[in-house]
Amino acid sequence: MRRRVRVRFLDTRPLHGSQSFRDLWIGTSVSQLGGQIANVAVLAQVWDLTGSPVGTGAIGLATGLPMVLFGLLGGTLADTVDRRAVVRATTAGQLLAAAGLCAQALADNRNVLVLLALVAMGTSCSALGAPARRTFPVRLLPGDQVAAGLALTNVSFQAAMLIGPAMAGLIIARWDFPAAYATQAVAMAVAMLAVIRLPAMRPEGADAAGGRRRPKRGGWRIVLRRPTLWGSMATDLSATLLAMPIALFPLVNEIRFEGNPQTLGLFLSAVAVGGITAGLLSGTVTRWRRGGLVQLSAAGVWGLALTCFGLAGPLWLALGCLAVAGAADTVSVVTRSALVQLETPDAYRGRVSSVEHVIGVAGPELGNFRGGLLASATSASFSLVFGGLSAILAIATVSATNAPLRAYRTPPAAAKPTVPEVADAAAAAG
Repeated sequence: MRRRVRVRFLDTRPLHGSQSFRDLWIGTSVSQLGGQIANVAVLAQVWDLTGSPVGTGAIGLATGLPMVLFGLLGGTLADTVDRRAVVRATTAGQLLAAAGLCAQALADNRNVLVLLALVAMGTSCSALGAPARRTFPVRLLPGDQVAAGLALTNVSFQAAMLIGPAMAGLIIARWDFPAAYATQAVAMAVAMLAVIRLPAMRPEGADAAGGRRRPKRGGWRIVLRRPTLWGSMATDLSATLLAMPIALFPLVNEIRFEGNPQTLGLFLSAVAVGGITAGLLSGTVTRWRRGGLVQLSAAGVWGLALTCFGLAGPLWLALGCLAVAGAADTVSVVTRSALVQLETPDAYRGRVSSVEHVIGVAGPELGNFRGGLLASATSASFSLVFGGLSAILAIATVSATNAPLRAYRTPPAAAKPTVPEVADAAAAAG
């Protein structure tokens, strides 16, 4: 007898069952909205100062390099000291950077390097605290609610992506750049209050007084020697590196839809709408315990949807394909994040989270670069179709060669590493 799949809306148990998680979610949601508003303001101000695509491209340099460099450093830091203290300090740094952006706008700064330096400062602080912040849900929630908590966070992020740019446009049009940066500063203050209320979260093995400890070796080795971890990250890298479509949107819009800027905006909105829809219905998948199989399937749907986008003619079909891709991406990200946190012994969570963070940042950027290069040598349609099919093939290869990932089941209760797990991790680390 076939089991009937029940469609469930967003699983809100983490918000009802854990006040600490609820505080964290509110602070994170508000800061994400403020960040999206500031991103638009930075883009507009750099263009106002330089009038050059090289200038706006430099924003990527000011954010990309700190993300990678400080993300890796943050992983080691998160496995050395109290993770709450790390996030407190880095959130304070982001608040100072936001205040600096507001101050330079009020002073009518005309030096783009000052603006980019403040952007790099905020990004560095964010990247340094990201690995520690990623470990919070698994410490605050029962094991069977971790995926639901991550789904809630993802929904707020997708909503910020959808609402934030529109709010930024209204704020900048009426009150100019200082108001946009002030909004971000207020949002970071709210996030700071939320972090202050959290309990201490020292990595396992730290002394009771909260002093520093020397982390065990082997953060990268844990990933490479645990099939569930490397398989989950390889699945995500296959999807983003081989089938990232954002860089091709302007070319597709120019060729098929006469370069209408409204259509270009619809492409981005369609991805966000798909992600939000999947998030609102995420209770359907966050209760499924076959997290590895869910991620593999969702990543495969992402590749298939973008393949179809590359072939789609009518606008409605193109937008539908992008919405499906956005929904698949949300499901894949939520299940991957839960799996990585639950499968990693606490002593290594900071460094493993930093590996996941770097893959999550570098994969899409390199994927966009790959797609643009291939499209310049062939066509946008070929690049999209070839990339989508390549992603499907790579994901199928990971699935075929990684039985532990296919068979992975989410633990039904809180999953703190047991003594054997930690010993196994130490052995794997050499």
